[in-house]
Amino acid sequence: MSDTDVRPARTAGPGEMLRFWRGRRRRSQLDLALAAGVSARHLSFVETGRSGASRELLGALAEALEIPLRERNALLLAAGYAPAYAERSLDDPDLAPVREALARLVAAHDPYPALVVDRWGDVRLANAAASALLAGLDPAVLGPPPNVHRVCLHPAGLAPRIRNLAQWREHLLHRLERQVRMTADRRLVALLAECRDYPGPEETALPSPGSDVLLPLVLDTDDGTLRFHSVVSTFGAPHDVTLAELALETFLPADDATRAALTARAGR
Repeated sequence: MSDTDVRPARTAGPGEMLRFWRGRRRRSQLDLALAAGVSARHLSFVETGRSGASRELLGALAEALEIPLRERNALLLAAGYAPAYAERSLDDPDLAPVREALARLVAAHDPYPALVVDRWGDVRLANAAASALLAGLDPAVLGPPPNVHRVCLHPAGLAPRIRNLAQWREHLLHRLERQVRMTADRRLVALLAECRDYPGPEETALPSPGSDVLLPLVLDTDDGTLRFHSVVSTFGAPHDVTLAELALETFLPADDATRAALTARAGR
């Protein structure tokens, strides 16, 4: 099974969905059955539709297969059960405390760039420092909403300003490929194909000094060449689809010159 194969349609039955995810995770029926505490024969009957599966069994199989929360809901619905996880917009009043906490987090990172992205890399929140780095870009590339992969790799985006574009492009494509492997999301598959089609640098992605520890983003700006290390944080044990798919990405100065330039910019 190719890593770029998309998941079955929502009209598929639970057995077909389980076969897909088991194949994607490269698990045998016996291996998965042992992990879920059932016989391989029963699992085979569930996958072929000869037997139904309880809500608890589907939950155990989904956990063993590391199926994302959005896709777990789809599996339960296909079997005739209610979704196990809420799926609300970030603008939902019930998520107001989370939204306010995230806004405080990104604001607290000024003068260093910070942003909150969703499953597809669309920017949901950004602080002033992050917004400043996007000044002057083609509005068509910026969305709305801006997508971090498109903004970085599009030739009308940040790509011409990224000094180590070959390395950073490889990093972002690898991150997208991993997301596709984990989710089999059609929109992510399309985004990966789009980003792969953007023209890249002719040179190969050779490691730079120190990149064996952390790969920096080296960016030309009006304040000179800035070097950043990125850190991605996610929520622990979320029980909401939206929260499970959010990530906070912060860009920390990788040298004293970058730290000084960002501090001076904030002072202006």
